[in-house]
Amino acid sequence: MIVSFLSYAIAVVMTGVALWRLPAVIYGDAHRRSLWACYAGFAAALWLKSPAVKTWLNNSAVTDLSILAKHYVSILAILAICTFVMTNYGKAEGDEVPRHVVVSRWVTRVGLQTAAGALVVMTVLFFTAVHRDHPSIDFMVDHRGQWGASAYMSVFYIYLGASSAICGYQWASAYRRADTRLLRAGLLMMTIAMGIGVAYVISREFFIWSAFYVDYDYEFASKYAETTDLMQIVLFFLFAIGASVPTTNTAASRWSARRALYRLYPLWRDLMVALPGKSFNPPAARWREVTRLSTPGDVRVDRWVADIGDAVESLRHYAPPMLLPVAEQVAAESEDPQPMTEALWIKASLQAVTAGERSSQASAGLPSKPIADTDAESSWLLRVQDAYAQITNEQARRLFDTAKELTPA
Repeated sequence: MIVSFLSYAIAVVMTGVALWRLPAVIYGDAHRRSLWACYAGFAAALWLKSPAVKTWLNNSAVTDLSILAKHYVSILAILAICTFVMTNYGKAEGDEVPRHVVVSRWVTRVGLQTAAGALVVMTVLFFTAVHRDHPSIDFMVDHRGQWGASAYMSVFYIYLGASSAICGYQWASAYRRADTRLLRAGLLMMTIAMGIGVAYVISREFFIWSAFYVDYDYEFASKYAETTDLMQIVLFFLFAIGASVPTTNTAASRWSARRALYRLYPLWRDLMVALPGKSFNPPAARWREVTRLSTPGDVRVDRWVADIGDAVESLRHYAPPMLLPVAEQVAAESEDPQPMTEALWIKASLQAVTAGERSSQASAGLPSKPIADTDAESSWLLRVQDAYAQITNEQARRLFDTAKELTPA
């Protein structure tokens, strides 16, 4: 029961990491795409291993289909992570070529052919040598002591074990050269995960071949399979966390950017609707705008800041000259007067835009602020948005009418 629960849990974790890294497919380089492919492949393999999916596929027209499908996507995922590792560590500076670079270049040359060969051999064995007269509950347990199934599983385990050993070696080597604490922690966890992977392969290989000489009963075999499954779950957990730890700062920045977009949306939307043409595209729904993957969040925040700045500049043709002094007087009673002044000025000017009351001569703009970069400007606009959200249309209209009355004809 605990293994079934953990199988679902780790499948959810790997799926979450794959979704989190999905932007790499859209605007990432080949290096990042290979890492995403690894996560996506292992997530798919874990779902194929989960009890519900496994039972459904094993009882399909192709008996034990979940086993073949799981091993297919696992090999592709392993190929992807090997490509990521070898690309990352396959470059050398200077004339002397380090050992880890030599290993990377050699694996790069033989990796694709080895994966293709393993897939072909496994497919042939699965459909010709494996006895599949009824669906398996646990493939290794149900086929213990059978030559065809043992040969089939050995091909996969040898590929998995060799790849785990190579990746573990590269990450252990990189751990010694890492210059940040987060990177070292991540590399250590991934190295341990690959060590568990090698131990998993050895334990499984020992079982399937010793079953020809030792008559394991079903209960012992099931317990053994369950124990090694736990090893695999720990492997995937350490791998997922280890690969994510070095990107903690990136994740925090990404979350901060999406949160800024969510909070800025009402102010940005009102300005873009009132003054069309200031944005590349008309505003969509709030969640649609916040969750767009076509452009990184920080780039979109920068774009929104620029859009808001352009729109505020255009509002000078709608704001009466006395609007700013009146807004300052009203905002003086608030807890945060400066952003409230700007929010009142914007909201009141939008009332004029709605009424079509545009002046050919622009009034004075908002006071300049000591803002050095886009990050500081977005932080300021978030304060303006907080104040903007407190102002009703009736208050803005009264403010606009008062400023218009005080403005000399």
